[in-house]
Amino acid sequence: MPAHTTHATPAEAVAPAEAVTPLLRGIAVLRRLTEANDGTLSLSALEKTTGLARSTVDRLTATLARMGYVRLDGRDVTLAPRLMELGNAYLAALRLPTLLSARADALADELDESVSLAVGDRDGIRFIHQATRRRAMSLSFRIGDLLPAERTAPGPLFATEWTDPDWHRWRERREADPADHTFPAVPPLQNPAPDEDFTLRTSAAATDDYALDDQLIEPGLVALSVPVREPGTGRVACVASVVSHTSRHTAPDLRTALLPRLRTAVAAMETDLRTAPPPAPGPPRAGLATWTGASKQELGREFVESLARGLTVLTAFGEGRSALTLTQVAKATGLARATARRALITLTHAGLVAPAPDATFALTPRVLSLGFPPLSHTSLPEIAQPHLTALADRVHESTSLAVLADSGEEIQYTARASTTRVLSARVTVGTRLPAHATALGRVLLALPEARTQGYALVDEELEAGLRAIAVPVRDRTGRVVAALNVAMHAARRTTTACETEILPELTRTAGDIEADLRVAGRFVHVPAT
Repeated sequence: MPAHTTHATPAEAVAPAEAVTPLLRGIAVLRRLTEANDGTLSLSALEKTTGLARSTVDRLTATLARMGYVRLDGRDVTLAPRLMELGNAYLAALRLPTLLSARADALADELDESVSLAVGDRDGIRFIHQATRRRAMSLSFRIGDLLPAERTAPGPLFATEWTDPDWHRWRERREADPADHTFPAVPPLQNPAPDEDFTLRTSAAATDDYALDDQLIEPGLVALSVPVREPGTGRVACVASVVSHTSRHTAPDLRTALLPRLRTAVAAMETDLRTAPPPAPGPPRAGLATWTGASKQELGREFVESLARGLTVLTAFGEGRSALTLTQVAKATGLARATARRALITLTHAGLVAPAPDATFALTPRVLSLGFPPLSHTSLPEIAQPHLTALADRVHESTSLAVLADSGEEIQYTARASTTRVLSARVTVGTRLPAHATALGRVLLALPEARTQGYALVDEELEAGLRAIAVPVRDRTGRVVAALNVAMHAARRTTTACETEILPELTRTAGDIEADLRVAGRFVHVPAT
């Protein structure tokens, strides 16, 4: 059995005496879900892979569902977009994606190759930004994915700063897991290279200030990396990489053709880091301790308050709050100082928080291991689908999500939820209809009436007997990216009833989708289709 499916409970056995056991167990559940192919596992699979009792798994997942971090669908548990707020807290505190992602995107456009930014995570590297090319042969790595340092181009650059204990830990891991089963983002290694290969590559990286990956991950994949250094200290802040495949570039050709342009982009990134003004701290989320207390009172034993409060500590960090003292964490979360202290001890043991200078704490890249990789590839239809299903169940009518097609004259349905009626609106995903004749289209076209009212109602214009009402769905910038509707037979509700009964439910659902989209789209591009 792969090692990464069985290492949850041993960590609890060696945890500090003051560690919060339910928090460690909840973290283990989130990690097992993250390692699943689609972020979904059955309750029985979670019981097996975590080694926890079924009653414990039930309580933990019920708590995570209450927080909006997972969805419960019968016997299945699925990661939910709201969980990305934990990874967002780390990325915001780090600031590198905010300051450097535009440079990485521009370089990808210039070179027509994929470009990534990565940070070191102990003896591995973890991606914090990806600018990929849309090709038949393209990268499948995601933001938050962890790769073994020795099988990457960034790895030797980070290893130039490793201490003797770092090298010792790396050798221990290599001996314990020669096939890299603890790195589910990469294919298992069939023939491990000797340790000396990586030490030689690290020595070369220290001299050359760049590194190459010549098909170390898998055949055909090549990469070139250059370090982005911190102003003042000169330490490696992150590593920028150009990634291609051998049908386009060999590794030596990648170095010859693209290294000068990569160095130019990295120099601009370092200038951005040097000249960026200090971040203005945004307001932390308020009322977290009050909310967890109310949830405990409402749900009773099924709500594990210590898990919820422990995870909220991670959200205390963010832009302008990259390092916090215990007192600051307690103030930001509303938790008692003793509660915040035990949570920090537990999160430090789990590798999610690390001590920082001046008696402060900081988030580590390992926070991204809590759901971020699978969720970073979530599309708007995937975000919307559970909300559409819930809306259809409440109003007993069919509901749909649509976007404006490239022509600007048609809408394209991207998600649907049907009702169990004999007579209902039946349109399949992918169907295109004239925008001007549909409520969805009128919202997307921002026709004057829809813009003024905030919704559009179409009464038997597209088809006799079909009545529909639609509202816009906006992204975090306020731009309309989709429209949401409820469609029904005209005999079931008057136009007035549509406005008084359906519109509030429709608006509420659009708000729920937008809330998830704001979280998911903070550091990741969310495709509209």
